[in-house]
Amino acid sequence: MARLSLISPDTAVADVKEIYEKTLRGKPGNAQKALAHRPEMLKNFLGFYGSVGKSLDRKLYELIYIRVSLINGCRYCTQHHVTSSKRVGLTPEDWAALNAGDYSRFDDKARTALTYAEKLTRAPQSITDTDFAPLRGQFSEPEIVDLHLLTGLANLTNRFTDPLGLELEFPQQNI
Repeated sequence: MARLSLISPDTAVADVKEIYEKTLRGKPGNAQKALAHRPEMLKNFLGFYGSVGKSLDRKLYELIYIRVSLINGCRYCTQHHVTSSKRVGLTPEDWAALNAGDYSRFDDKARTALTYAEKLTRAPQSITDTDFAPLRGQFSEPEIVDLHLLTGLANLTNRFTDPLGLELEFPQQNI
């Protein structure tokens, strides 16, 4: 159960109602309903969230988001991204591999990104030039920026959703 009230469309202030309708197409999730306590933050966060990862392949985006969420034990974000990852062709076998930290089934670029994102999540202060070097062989600088921000975004949302007790809006999928 959520640890704070969630702002439903029928109780939202006008600015939030507009965001719910126009940006979220009338389907705000519980994370957005929690953020709605701060309408300006909701608006800015949605814009930022939508801009991160644009230079990355969508499948790679989902792989990274799911792996970071699994590392952090964030059920809410893991489930949301497992659901969205189906649209880019990820399978239960892919999710199981991510859960196990086994990147062998993925291509070189994905393995490089996942290895880096894992270290960036677990020990960002210990990133070295040796850790960073493989990125240069696989990614452009704009993609490296997106990889960093996507990893950070996943970590941020992982620390927002589950600790607030946000419930899933749909049945949980087993991984």
